[in-house]
Amino acid sequence: MKKNVGIWIDTKQAFIIKLSENNEHSIKKIGSNIETRERVEGETSKYGRFGNQYLTFEKNRLNKKNEQTNQYMKTLLKEINNCNEIVLFGPSNMKKILEKEIKKSVQLADKLSGVTNSETLTINQMVAWVKDYYK
Repeated sequence: MKKNVGIWIDTKQAFIIKLSENNEHSIKKIGSNIETRERVEGETSKYGRFGNQYLTFEKNRLNKKNEQTNQYMKTLLKEINNCNEIVLFGPSNMKKILEKEIKKSVQLADKLSGVTNSETLTINQMVAWVKDYYK
């Protein structure tokens, strides 16, 4: 059975739209849990002072965001394992990160058919976009 997949992806969430041969679709929403603006309790300024040394919290935040992004990508890749063709679309740069992860995967690298910029869409518009793409 042929399955085509369209993924609308954003920093907050992704919608996976799976189309079957008889033109039926299923939608799955996956949240990202990526914290984009975080305030660490007790942190008052951009640096902490320890004697003559200054320590920034940017590196810790960046590492945490990268780890959350990697978990998000792993979750998405598990969902699209058994498909024939994949198209990515959405407004943010997350689609480029997911594209790199798909190209690293031996099973999915040749199944990626396109990456397209898109605006924020409603669920019905996403389904219509994916159906129109695969016609």
